[in-house]
Amino acid sequence: MVKAIFITVRSGSTRLPEKCFLKIKDKSTIEHLITRVKKSKYAKKIILCTTHLEADKKLCEIAERNGINFYQGAIEDKLMRWKNAAEKFGVEFFVTADGDDLFCEPELIDLGFKQYEASNPDFIEGKDLICGSFTYAIKTEALNEVCRIKNTEDTEMMWVYFTQTGKFKTQILEDVPEIFRRPEIRMTLDYEDDFKFFKTIIEHFYKIEKKDFSLRDIMDFLNENPDIIKINQYLQERFLENQKKKTKLILK
Repeated sequence: MVKAIFITVRSGSTRLPEKCFLKIKDKSTIEHLITRVKKSKYAKKIILCTTHLEADKKLCEIAERNGINFYQGAIEDKLMRWKNAAEKFGVEFFVTADGDDLFCEPELIDLGFKQYEASNPDFIEGKDLICGSFTYAIKTEALNEVCRIKNTEDTEMMWVYFTQTGKFKTQILEDVPEIFRRPEIRMTLDYEDDFKFFKTIIEHFYKIEKKDFSLRDIMDFLNENPDIIKINQYLQERFLENQKKKTKLILK
C-alpha cells in the first residue's frame, strides 16, 4: 500500500481569484508547492486532488506537466475527494498539503510519515507551528469511517471528525525542530498581502540564485528581516475567526 502526499486545490476562490495560477517569477503558486513537496523522502506518490469542474482541468494539466498524479472529484466534499483518490491510487496513509500553503515543509511531512510507521495513528495534526508549514496526516481506513458517519458535504474544516468523535487514535506531530514552532508567522495564501509576502521571499531567493530553498532557509531570512513577517501577519486573526465560524461537526 502507498504512502502519499495529497495536494488539495481548486481554482475557485473569492478573496483572491484564481490564486493557484498567480505567477511568482517563472512559476504559478501551485507549481511552487509541487516543487517543494517533491523533496519528501518518504512519499511514494504525490497526488493533486481537485474537483471535476471544467475550470479545474487546468490544474490537472499542471500536475501532468510536473510529473505528479491527479484526481478530480467532489466539488465541496474534500473528504470524499480524498477517499476516492486514495481508492484509485491504493493509498494507505497520506499527508495533506493545502494548495494555499506554498512553503509546506517536506521535513515536517516526512516526520508525519515516520510517526505513522512508529505508532500507527489514525490522524496527526500540527500544533503551534508556522501556519502553512504542516496540516494533517491521515490513515485511509480512518478516513473511510469518517465518510461513513458524517452527514454533510461541507467538509472544508474536516479535522473535528477525527479529533472530536472519540473514535480515532489522534496524535500531535512529534520531534518538531524549534525553528518551526512559530505560530505567529502566517504562510498561507488567502489575501493580496499573503501573495505579497510569498512574492517577497521567493524573489529574494531567486535573486541570490538559491531556488532550492528550504523552510529553514526562509526562517533564517525572516529572522534577519522581521518586517517581512508583518506584511500579512495582521490577517491571521481574521483567518482563524473565519475557520472557527465554518467548523461544524455534523454526524448521521
